[in-house]
Amino acid sequence: MNAHLLLSLPIIWPLLGVALCCMLWSRPRAQRITSLVVSAGLLLSSLALLAATWDGTVLATQFGGWAAPFGISFVGDMLSAAMVVITGLMAVAVGIYGLAGDAEAREAAFYHPLYQGLLLGVTGAFLTGDIFNLYVWFEVMLISSFGLLALGGTREQLDAGVKYVTLNLVATTLFLICVAFLYGLTGSLNMADLARILPTIDNQGLVTTIAVLFLVAFGSKAAVFPLFFWLPASYHTASAPIVAIFAALLTKVGVYAILRSFTLIFDLSLGFTAPVIGIVAALTMVTGVLGAAAHFDVRKILSFHIISQIGYMLLGIAVATPLAIGGAILYVIHHIIVKANLFLLAGVINRAGGSFELKEVGGLYKTLPWLGVLFLVPALSLAGLPPLSGFWSKFVVVKASLDAGHALLAATALAVGVLTLYSMLKIWNEAFWKAAPAASTAATERWLADTGTRRAMLTPIIILAAITMTIGVVAEPFIAFSLRAGEQLLDKSAYVEAVLGPGPQRSAEWQP
Repeated sequence: MNAHLLLSLPIIWPLLGVALCCMLWSRPRAQRITSLVVSAGLLLSSLALLAATWDGTVLATQFGGWAAPFGISFVGDMLSAAMVVITGLMAVAVGIYGLAGDAEAREAAFYHPLYQGLLLGVTGAFLTGDIFNLYVWFEVMLISSFGLLALGGTREQLDAGVKYVTLNLVATTLFLICVAFLYGLTGSLNMADLARILPTIDNQGLVTTIAVLFLVAFGSKAAVFPLFFWLPASYHTASAPIVAIFAALLTKVGVYAILRSFTLIFDLSLGFTAPVIGIVAALTMVTGVLGAAAHFDVRKILSFHIISQIGYMLLGIAVATPLAIGGAILYVIHHIIVKANLFLLAGVINRAGGSFELKEVGGLYKTLPWLGVLFLVPALSLAGLPPLSGFWSKFVVVKASLDAGHALLAATALAVGVLTLYSMLKIWNEAFWKAAPAASTAATERWLADTGTRRAMLTPIIILAAITMTIGVVAEPFIAFSLRAGEQLLDKSAYVEAVLGPGPQRSAEWQP
C-alpha cells in the first residue's frame, strides 16, 4: 500500500461517515451501523499506517498537485500514527457505548454526523504537515465538538456550550494570528520547511516570541494553567459517550500540537520556552488535582483530573530529553485510554446508582462487585499504581526529570499522584463502599434488569480495562515504541527529508 493511500484512508473514513450519516438522518438504525463501520475502518486503516511507520519510516504525501512546501502535506511518523490508532480505538469503543442510554434522543439531533466530524478534525490534526491546515482541522474539531456539547438542548448545556465555543474561538483566533506572524517571518507554513528556515533567522528573539504565542494558543486547547477554565465549566454537562470522546481526544490534540511544534518547528534548547513550559506543567498538575479534590460530582472530579494529567505530559516536553519526550508520548497514550474509560464508568455509575453526585450513590460494590473491579483498574492506573499503565508512564516522566536535575518538578509530580489517589478513593468510598440510599438501590435494580443496555455499556469498558492492564503488565514494547518515537521527534531530519527531500529548498532564501 503506497504512502498516499495510507495517509488518505484515515481521513476518508470519517469524511465518508459524515456524508453517509447526513444522508441517512431519518434512519437511526442505518446511521448506527454506518457510524460503527466507518469507525472500524478508521481503526483498521490507522493500524496499517502504524505498521508502515513502526520501524521509524516517515511517510509523506502532497495534495493539490503541488510539491512541498507549496502543496498540502500529510505526514505520518511514529507519533502521528500512534495517535491516529488511539483515535480509531476510541471511535469504536465510544461508538459501541453510545448505542445505549439516551441514544435515540442524541440521534435525532445529528449525533452521528457530528461524532464523525469530530473524528475527522482530530485525525486531520494528527496527520497534517502544514501549520495553517492544522488551524483548519482545529476549526472542524471545534464546530463538531460544540454541536455535540449542546446536543441535548438543555439550558445547562447551552450555557456550557457558549462558554466553550467563545473561549475556544479566542484561542483559535490567536492561533491564526500566530500563523500570520510566522508566514510573514518565513514565507512558509509547511512544518518541515519551517524546521529548516527558523534556525537561519537572525532575530531569534522574535522567533521565541512567536513560539510563546503558539504555546498560549495550543495551551488553551490543551487546558493548561491558567487557560483551563473552559473545561470544567462545560464537560460535566455532556452525556457520557460525548464527554468520554472529548476527554480522550480534544485536549490531546492541543498537547500533540505543542509536542509537534516544539520539537519540529521551535527549538526548546533556545530562549526560555522550556522553563516556561516546566512552570506551566507544575501549576497545571497542582491546580487540576486540587480542583478534583474539592468536588463530589464524578464528572467534575474527572474533568479536573484531565487538567492535572495534562501537566505530566507538559513535564516531559519541558525536560525535553529523549527519555522525557518518550515518557510524554507514553503518558498521552495511557491517559487517553484511562480517562475515556473513567468517563464511561461514570455513565454506568449514573445508570446503576441513580446519580453523578457521590452523596446520592452508594452500595455498588455489594450488588455489582465486578463493576467495582472495572472501576479500580483505570482509577488506580490514573493514580500511577503498579502494575498498571499509569505507573510506567509516570515512572518514565519522573525518572527523566530526576536525570535532568529537575527534582522539584519530579517531587510535584509524585505529590500530585498521591492526591490523585485520594480523589479516586473518594469515588470508591462514596459510590461503591458506603451504604446505598433508597433511590440508588432502585436504580441498581433497574440497571440489572436491562441486559441489553448493560452489555452495550460494559463491553468497551472491559476492552479498555484489558488494554490498560496489558500496557502495565507487558510494558516493554510500549515503552520501547514511545522512546523510539521520542528520539524520532528530536531528530527531525527524517521528517524534513520525507517531506522536502534532501538538500536546500527555495524557502530557505526567503527574506520578509
